[in-house]
Amino acid sequence: MDDAHAGDGRGEALGGGPAGEQAAGVRKVVVRRPPRQRSTPRRSLGARERRGERALTRLRRTFARPDEVLRTWGASLAPWRLGAVGVVIALVLAFSWVGLFHVGSSSVEDLRRASGVDEWRTLPIGVKDDQPGIAYRKPDGSWSGFDIDIAYMIAEDLGFRREEVQFYGIESEDRARMEAADLKGEPVPVKMVIASYSITKEREDEPNVTFSQSYLHTEQSVITLKGHAKVASLEEFRDKTVCTLSASTSAKTAAASGAKLMGRNRVSQCFAELDKGTADAVSTDAAILGGYKAKDPGKYDHWDLGYDKTEAWGVNVGDNVALKKLVDLTLYRSYADPKDSRWELAYENNIRPELAANVDPENKRVPLARPQQPFTSRPDVRELPWENLTP
Repeated sequence: MDDAHAGDGRGEALGGGPAGEQAAGVRKVVVRRPPRQRSTPRRSLGARERRGERALTRLRRTFARPDEVLRTWGASLAPWRLGAVGVVIALVLAFSWVGLFHVGSSSVEDLRRASGVDEWRTLPIGVKDDQPGIAYRKPDGSWSGFDIDIAYMIAEDLGFRREEVQFYGIESEDRARMEAADLKGEPVPVKMVIASYSITKEREDEPNVTFSQSYLHTEQSVITLKGHAKVASLEEFRDKTVCTLSASTSAKTAAASGAKLMGRNRVSQCFAELDKGTADAVSTDAAILGGYKAKDPGKYDHWDLGYDKTEAWGVNVGDNVALKKLVDLTLYRSYADPKDSRWELAYENNIRPELAANVDPENKRVPLARPQQPFTSRPDVRELPWENLTP
C-alpha cells in the first residue's frame, strides 16, 4: 500500500498537478557546437617576418575593419583629398583677386576715383582763343583748331559728351595757375590746360604743373610783314623789336639773340603791334604762326629759323596725377592703335590745310609741325582681363 501510494504520488508529480503541468511544458534544447579546430603549430618567425606581419595587421585594421571613428572620415582618403583641393582652389582665387584688384598699378576705375572725374558734371578746359588752326573762338562762339580736337578726344575717353566740354580762353601766364576767364573776364578754374603749352624741366618743377606726354612737336619760327629782307636767324633782329608771348620758351630765345623783347599775353596782340609797325617781327611756335600766315598770306612772310630745338606740347592737369595717367592713356591709344585715327584727323583738318600757304619768299616750305603723333609710351595702368584698354 505504501508502494502504491508512492507510485501515485510520482504520477501526480509528473502529470497530474500544477508542477507536473509546468514540467510537461518545458522543452530541452540541445546546442551543438562545432568541433574545436586544433591550430597547427606555427613555426617561429624571424625579425623581418615579424615586422612584415605587424605591418599587414595594421593595414588590415585600417582598411578592412575600421573602428567607428575611422569609419567616419579615416576609412577613405577621398574626403581629405576633396578638402585639400577645395583649400587650394580657395587660395588660388584669393591670390588672383588680390593680384587683379588690389596689388600693383592702379586700374582705370582706381584712376577715375582718385581723379574725381566721375563727380564732374562738365569738363572745363583752358585753351587759347586767338590762334587760328590751333585754338580759335569764332565770332559765333564756336571753337575750332588742333588743340580743340585733342581736347575733344581726351574728353571722349573720360566719358564726356561734346556739349559737356566747356572751353575758356586762357593767357600764357595763367596756364600754370590753371585759371582761365569767361566772356565777362571773370576767373574760372579749369581741370586741364591744352593751350600750346611746351613741356620744359623748369615748368615741370613749378607747383601745380603736371604735364602729360607730348601730343604735338613743333619748332620756333618768325613772321614779318611782307617784303622784309631774308631772315635766317633771330640774331638779325639785334636791337630791333621782336614781339612774343610772355612766359613762353620763345621769349627766352628772342632775348638771347640780342633783340628788344616785347612781351604780350596773346599772340593776336603781337600781330596788332606788327601791323602798326611798333614791332619788327613776331616769333613763337611755327604751328601758331602758320595759322596767321594761312589766314592772310599776302600780308606776312613766314621764315624758318632752322632751330634744332623741339617744342613739345603737353596737357597740364595741375596736381591731379591720376588725371595725367588717364590723359596719357588716351594719347597712347591714339598713338598705338591703328584703328584710332583721331589724332591724324585733327592734323588733317587743322594744320595740313595751312601748309600750302606757309612758304617763304624763296618758295621754300616752312615746317609747322611734325605730321606724326609723337611717340607715346604705355602708361602704368593695370588692365583687367575683361578690359581692352590698349592695343
